[in-house]
Amino acid sequence: MVDVVGIKFRAGGKMYYFDPAGLSVSVGDNVIVETARGIEFGTAVSDIKSITDDEVVQPLKPIIRIADDNDRAAYEQMRKKHAEAMSICEDKIAKRGLDMKLVDVEYTFDNTKIIFYFTADGRVDFRELVKDLASAFRMRIELRQIGVRDETKMMGGIGPCGRDLCCHSWLDDFETVSIKMAKVQNLSLNPSKISGICGRLMCCLQYENDTYIALKKGMPDVGEYIATPDGKAVVDDINILQNRIKTRLVLEDARDGKPEKLSSEYYMYSKEEISRLITELEKEIY
Repeated sequence: MVDVVGIKFRAGGKMYYFDPAGLSVSVGDNVIVETARGIEFGTAVSDIKSITDDEVVQPLKPIIRIADDNDRAAYEQMRKKHAEAMSICEDKIAKRGLDMKLVDVEYTFDNTKIIFYFTADGRVDFRELVKDLASAFRMRIELRQIGVRDETKMMGGIGPCGRDLCCHSWLDDFETVSIKMAKVQNLSLNPSKISGICGRLMCCLQYENDTYIALKKGMPDVGEYIATPDGKAVVDDINILQNRIKTRLVLEDARDGKPEKLSSEYYMYSKEEISRLITELEKEIY
């Protein structure tokens, strides 16, 4: 087991583990740490806790110190340069005629490097842009291309549910989302209905998927013939969350070229009411 503290460097950013190094760190404390990008200013999002060795990436870097008033003042001063850096970079991009969209800018806390995040449809040759920016800022420049999901995670917003976007507020990592997950929930496959602000399939489809699979187990498919307490029926619709199966009774089977006759009324059942009768009906039909 190893003692760690979870640190984030921006709202909606990923959490990284650091060694508390004997410091008393609590949730909400600002800290100074060393990362692969240099010295960074972060915020503790967890108290000191013990986790197994295989849950951390070694070597685990220590927290240098808890931030003091001077550190916080320096960080706020750095944040104030954000708008100016965005403006300068956007101007350089326009002059070079590059097909890219600037998303965000970050300074490292030690003021030795500035990172520009951008999106683009394809690969972009930004070598000359890097030279322009290095000349303007007199520090190391890094341009990092990100995807539209990462852009949305950085910028934040309100989802169709009316709440802050999951990816910006609490979801650390993106997981694979497939159209099959939307089908499991019987959702309309209209892209505007199942896509998030980023234009990709909504993340909530993924972490709801296991629940829907469990609830759907034992449910018939739409169009399937089932046995009910009232007789043979064809499934018209299912409501997974309410555990309701909407059917129409088969009054007459199709024969001699005549179509089957269905009831004009709908009959509702739970999956428990029909599950024990399906096998019996299959024996009669087949």
